[in-house]
Amino acid sequence: MYVSPSSNDRLLHILEGIDRIFRFRETLTYEAFSENEMAQFAIIKNFEIIGEAAYRLPEEVRALNENIEWRKVIAFRHILVHDYYKVNTRIVWNAIENKLPEMKLEIAQMLEEE
Repeated sequence: MYVSPSSNDRLLHILEGIDRIFRFRETLTYEAFSENEMAQFAIIKNFEIIGEAAYRLPEEVRALNENIEWRKVIAFRHILVHDYYKVNTRIVWNAIENKLPEMKLEIAQMLEEE
């Protein structure tokens, strides 16, 4: 019997996706990332997981933390999945560098408060 992941599970999926992205990017510069198809696919897949988990979180759970730009996280996932041909590696890299560190802290805080 299939049991849908709980909100806590989904928050963990987001945190795990962020951690994998940081691990995959650990030794890469932007230039190396932009030339490494495997790294791009691995990182983009984890952004998709993050966005899907965020999308599946109930609205009341998302409302608990307004510091996270939930709509943008979900929209980014939709772009990566449905408009994959428009993906810009500079935007992906910018999200890694400038959005994920804070999001990781916010998600970890949400999990602690659960």
